[in-house]
Amino acid sequence: MRGNDFRRLVLGMPGTIEASHMAHPDFRAHGRIFATLNAEETRGAVMLTPEQQHTFLADHAAMFSPCPGAWGQAGSTYVHLDAADEDTVGEAVTLAWQNAAAKAAAKKKPASTRKRAPAKKRAAATKKRATPRKSTRK
Repeated sequence: MRGNDFRRLVLGMPGTIEASHMAHPDFRAHGRIFATLNAEETRGAVMLTPEQQHTFLADHAAMFSPCPGAWGQAGSTYVHLDAADEDTVGEAVTLAWQNAAAKAAAKKKPASTRKRAPAKKRAAATKKRATPRKSTRK
């Protein structure tokens, strides 16, 4: 698999746009980055859950490895394109896209569930108190 193949798979997801992050391509949907491609286009990355990452690492160790540090612990996973096949990478990309959608949906609260202050408090807060100024002229 090559960088252009990875890009084609990722951009095939609904609503996905390509942008740039830290001097390399990233792919965003639902306002979130869910995949990236290194500058040399030899390695991609997908944002999986730790459980999803564990499954891909166990089933396809040559294709996937965890990103270093806290990102990897949180599920960010490298895709080694030279060892990758489109079907497996397509599954990982789809999961990453779905994860981005779920996080975006969880971040937005429906208007009906937002707590509002009681009407009396709102009215009191919007009233302007007229305080006369003291004149300093003599």
